[in-house]
Formats: sequence, C-alpha cells, structure tokens
Amino acid sequence: MKRVVVVDYGVGNLLSVTQAFAALKVVPEVSRDPDVVRQADRLVLPGDGAFGYGMAELKARSLDEAIHEHALSGRPFLGICLGMQLMMDESDEFGHHNGLGLVPGRVTLMPSRTADGTTRRIPQVGWNALQPGGAKSWKGTILDGLTPGKTSVYFVHSYMVEPMDPTHRLADCDYDGLTVCAAIKRDSLVGCQFHPEKSGPLGLQILSNFTEM
Repeated sequence: MKRVVVVDYGVGNLLSVTQAFAALKVVPEVSRDPDVVRQADRLVLPGDGAFGYGMAELKARSLDEAIHEHALSGRPFLGICLGMQLMMDESDEFGHHNGLGLVPGRVTLMPSRTADGTTRRIPQVGWNALQPGGAKSWKGTILDGLTPGKTSVYFVHSYMVEPMDPTHRLADCDYDGLTVCAAIKRDSLVGCQFHPEKSGPLGLQILSNFTEM
C-alpha cells in the first residue's frame, strides 16, 4: 500500500479525513514536516476557512514549496474544499491572495443573486449531485465508477473555483441555477470542492479511487 500523507497546516478538521481513510483500511500519516510532504506517495491537502489564512500558514511552515515539489513529481495529489481552492493561481476572498498555482484559474465569491434577480443562499450547504464538467469522462479518475446526476456529495462553501482551462473541470454541480466547479483534474493533481470524507459511501469510493491512482 502506498503511503498517504495528510498535510497539517493548522487549517481544517484533520480527524474526519483520517477517519475516512481508516475506514478504507488506509492509515494516513498526518504531517507538517516539509520533507515528509515532498516525499509522500500520495498527498492530501484538506482545509476549511479563508484562502489568505490558509496560504499564510502553508508559507509559514515552508509547506508551499514542499507541495510544489510533490506536484512536479507526478505523484497523486488531492485537495479538499479549501485545499482545492489553494491549488489555483489566486483568490479574491477578503482581498487578493496568490495561491499555489498548481492549476491555472482563480477563486471568486459565489454570486448572491440568480439570473432572475432573486436571492441565492450563500454559502452552499448540503448535498448536491455531480455532473460531468469540461473533462467529459470520469474514467480513470477519482470519480471512476460513479454515475453522473446520481452521485450526491456534501458541500459547505461560499467561494468557487474558476479553472482557466475548461478541460480541468472534472465535475460540476448546479446550485440554484449557478454552475459550480465541483472537482478539478490536471494530470495527477485532483481536487474536490465537496467533502468526500463527509459524503458517505460514495465519498469513500472517491477516496478509494484516489488511493488507487
């Protein structure tokens, strides 16, 4: 079994992520050591909270550089929620902040009005179904074996990712008429805006697919 390392940078609930992997008989190593991070067989970047704070904590521990080295190695990488957003070039959450730049694109606030002007509830909290994004096919990805439109997963977020290249959009969801990027993929780098660790059996299947990448 390949070693899975979960990045500890003081942001987010590590317990739910590690428990989900444990349910798959995978015991991840939780670490804030840059050497451990850069050498991981598979790396997971979880996170909840603000983009700028997350990047500041990564930089304070030199974990941003270690993540870059891991990403360049071609080994599997998974960003979850804030972790997926941090993969992008930049965010406008509470001011402008540069991200890790692993996937070209930006993070923006979800609009609070629908096309007809009615109020859209922000944040998105709850279950939503995944649909194919610009990538078209889920075969061989973390969503392999799942059925579009019948795979509901758990979201909690106010900001959304906008990849520059539409083929990096592995999956989308419709939130009150707004198309939201729900998962991204660029080579061995993948991200989930939703929380697979909180999404029941389907979420565990997604994490299982990641361990087999």
